[in-house]
Amino acid sequence: QVHVVESGGGSVQPGGSLSLSCTTSGTAFSLDLMAWYRQAPGKQREFVASLASGRYARYADSVKGRFTISRDSAKKMVHLEMNSLEPEDTAVYYCKSTTSGVDYWGSGILVTVSS
Repeated sequence: QVHVVESGGGSVQPGGSLSLSCTTSGTAFSLDLMAWYRQAPGKQREFVASLASGRYARYADSVKGRFTISRDSAKKMVHLEMNSLEPEDTAVYYCKSTTSGVDYWGSGILVTVSS
């Protein structure tokens, strides 16, 4: 059984930083495409960043230069470092693991950027 669990959300002022982590179990991880998505209130879920093992990271234009995705294969974790946060980054952030063509989602974690 595959489990995907996010951690590290919270509240921060504009211009601040937060780090999110995602722990997976039940997959080989090394073969997985790991990604972060987010869903703001009243909006559709949108792509944030993704990273496959040995591949270049991909980012949404809205977060390029501010967010960094990384993965730790030994711990089966993926991280999202978020800097220069803006109120528009407020959303529930979801981690997704894609393995053998199947998507597994975490339950999401809230990030609030507000003064």
